[in-house]
Amino acid sequence: MMHEDVTEVLFDEQQIAACVRSLGARISADYAGEKVLLVTVLKGAFIFMADLSRAITNDIEIDFMAVSSYGAEARSSGVVRIIKDLNASIEGRHILIVEDILDSGLTLKYLIKNLRSRRPLSVEVVTLLLKEGKQETDIQCKYVGLICPDEFVVGYGLDYAESYRNLPYIGILNPKAYS
Repeated sequence: MMHEDVTEVLFDEQQIAACVRSLGARISADYAGEKVLLVTVLKGAFIFMADLSRAITNDIEIDFMAVSSYGAEARSSGVVRIIKDLNASIEGRHILIVEDILDSGLTLKYLIKNLRSRRPLSVEVVTLLLKEGKQETDIQCKYVGLICPDEFVVGYGLDYAESYRNLPYIGILNPKAYS
């Protein structure tokens, strides 16, 4: 059942599950025989991370970072603060940043630069959603799940003011809910 604040379901549970399985298979093949550290940016990507980690057949480890660039706004400020850093060194390791949505790319650009300065073997990005035409940076995502229109989306971990994360689908949030 669709939430009353959602105007349209963009991706239902089955579409998301198929996308995650496909991404997991590609990542498993690309890193065959290698251990990968999945780094998730909290909080939005935690559901995607959980499902993706089960879809990857390789030996993986998981760690979390928390960054802030939105504050109470609906748009990224571009000023990034690390609220929670990784628990261990990433030097000499394959790092795969797990993102929920690539919008402007400003936060992700900062995060990639920060992690590369720690001398890992590689840093790549997997994003569940790529918001069409919104990138303000030249970030190359190795793995892109679904293309999303330029709308404010919620569900499957994505939120507005900490609400809607638990929706099992991804939908467009009614502007009345955030204006």
